[in-house]
Amino acid sequence: MNKPVLTFFCELENNPLQKLFETSELIPELKTLNAHVSLGILDLSPERADIVRRLNRENIPVHAWLLLPKDQGYWFNLDNVDQAYQRYEQFQAWSREYDLQWEAIGLDIEPDYRVIEYLRHGTWYGAWYLARQAFNRRRGSYGRQAYQLLVNRIHRDGYQVESYQIPLIVDERRAHSSLIQRLLGIVDLTVDREVLMLYSSFVRPMGDGYLWSYAFDAQAIGVGSTGGGVDLEGVANTRPLSWAELQRDLLLAYQHTNYIYIFSLEGCVHQGFLPLIREMDWQQKPALPLRAAEKIEHWRRWGRRALWGLSHPWVFFIAVFILQALLSRSRRK
Repeated sequence: MNKPVLTFFCELENNPLQKLFETSELIPELKTLNAHVSLGILDLSPERADIVRRLNRENIPVHAWLLLPKDQGYWFNLDNVDQAYQRYEQFQAWSREYDLQWEAIGLDIEPDYRVIEYLRHGTWYGAWYLARQAFNRRRGSYGRQAYQLLVNRIHRDGYQVESYQIPLIVDERRAHSSLIQRLLGIVDLTVDREVLMLYSSFVRPMGDGYLWSYAFDAQAIGVGSTGGGVDLEGVANTRPLSWAELQRDLLLAYQHTNYIYIFSLEGCVHQGFLPLIREMDWQQKPALPLRAAEKIEHWRRWGRRALWGLSHPWVFFIAVFILQALLSRSRRK
């Protein structure tokens, strides 16, 4: 029976990470699922290296999900290019020291964590910072080039590269715009596999329509959240998916791609989802959320029009000039 390739994100500090992998059933469950693990590189410690080596010995493919300290932005974005390069150099030295084997390198492209903290606490500084950066075209151009060079460097070191992207990047491309990238600090990269993070738990009650709408543009799909990760309380709906919701999302995603990423491993273990995923019938057809997806598509179309207009303001001014000229000519007649 055909099944998708499942990759579980794992984003834990050292002590919780050690406890998670002390669970006797975890490694056998991952092997039975033929699953991969995208492990958040929160630190370059011997303890984290021990977990990677254990997964290597068990022939469970491990993806290095590169992250930065929170005071450097945590996720990769236009404001921490230099730190991203330094992190990769440190990661390479750490991997050589402990003889770690990686299936791929994951670049998580999201807004600066510090801005999210500002917004969550209701300060205007975060909003002002975002608005100010949106008009810095040089910042966007330099950042994209620098990150693409980093991708090339990782390729030369023999790794595949995958990016974890927020889905707005798709609308940005269609609108031939770079405004969202400059506004949020995200980077549109050419990589071996792009994973759209279509976490329906953040978009209730339209989450299934949101996933279905963007899935048509996805090479690989991230579903979630089942719990864990960065605390986004006050910014997004952080209530974990139930099993019914996760199963729905997995089946919807499988209609579009063989590569499904689940956030998170720790959430699935906590809720007892791994045995349920193992027993899933992947050939069953899910109910398609067509009405919800249609509403999402409507908002996306208007969003793309706005993006295009804001990215091409000269068209608006030319149209106004022509309209004024026509009205003036009509009055003279």
